[in-house]
Amino acid sequence: MPKKIIIDCDPGLDDAIAILLAAGNPDVEIVAVTTVAGNHTLDKVTLNARQVCTLAGLRGVPVAAGADRPLVRDRIIAAEIHGESGMDGPAFIAPAMEADPRHAVDLIVETVLTHPGEITLVPTAPLTNIALALRREPRIATLVKEVVLMGGSYTRGNVTPAAEFNVHADPEAAAIVFSADWPVTMVGLDLTAQAAATPDLLYRIGALDTPVSRFVVDLLHRYNATVGKVHGTTATIHDACAVGRAIDPTLMEAVEAHVEVELRGTATYGMTVTDFRGHIGPPNTLVATELHTERLWDLLIRSLENIAAATRTSTRPEASDPSTQSRAG
Repeated sequence: MPKKIIIDCDPGLDDAIAILLAAGNPDVEIVAVTTVAGNHTLDKVTLNARQVCTLAGLRGVPVAAGADRPLVRDRIIAAEIHGESGMDGPAFIAPAMEADPRHAVDLIVETVLTHPGEITLVPTAPLTNIALALRREPRIATLVKEVVLMGGSYTRGNVTPAAEFNVHADPEAAAIVFSADWPVTMVGLDLTAQAAATPDLLYRIGALDTPVSRFVVDLLHRYNATVGKVHGTTATIHDACAVGRAIDPTLMEAVEAHVEVELRGTATYGMTVTDFRGHIGPPNTLVATELHTERLWDLLIRSLENIAAATRTSTRPEASDPSTQSRAG
């Protein structure tokens, strides 16, 4: 049976690719997409999630908006990377579904309680929703199958020398998530740096020549341009790595460690302090270290092919004309 996942996200250019990777993979079932303020404001990232779910054909999957600000700190966004819309680059897609009326935190809790032991949480955004879900219903810590999050690092940050964006955007929420008694895998910057959006990857995706592949190519051209301008580097597709880990843990190597989130330091606020030697506590996290990059890209290509094939099938006259279906039967 496919693994049931909830993607908690803030689309965001790389979040969009993460959703598409999961949507086209037969080994996972997206049971909900929840959004949180992060790469941009809540209204914009929720609209973007609805666009991507429409492109992916996820018509029956609820998309619910959650927290519009961090637990404690002032809100930060990353418009310099993701643009004014939060997903600049591709053409606008008219969403085929409304946002679910439930708050994302309620949806997360309800889904976990309905499927005890079956749900993998895949947060690719600040961890505000996940922390609030734990506060709302502490029992979910024992009922979630695992948490595979994109965030943190064990060597360096990307918004400060010490802190990665998703953790730095809400360190207090991250501290709650890392300290909870559930299985956590941290897919951080040290791992995602191995997932660069290279010209070869863009060529492979572009060669598919489908609406979904053209969307991804447009997105990655924008992503590379803004990351190049701001950081002088090629963009890395961070969030797809966490989804890849949820789909197939053998895509990357991981090592046990004790991870704590620094909340008091001035220069180190939001740092994921990672202890591989057991000095500050027993292991509480699997820390991803080495990515089998080409296998991840093969998985992404297959997902994009599957989405394109499903879209073609759903738009054929035979698929929507009952009389044709009857004749075919």
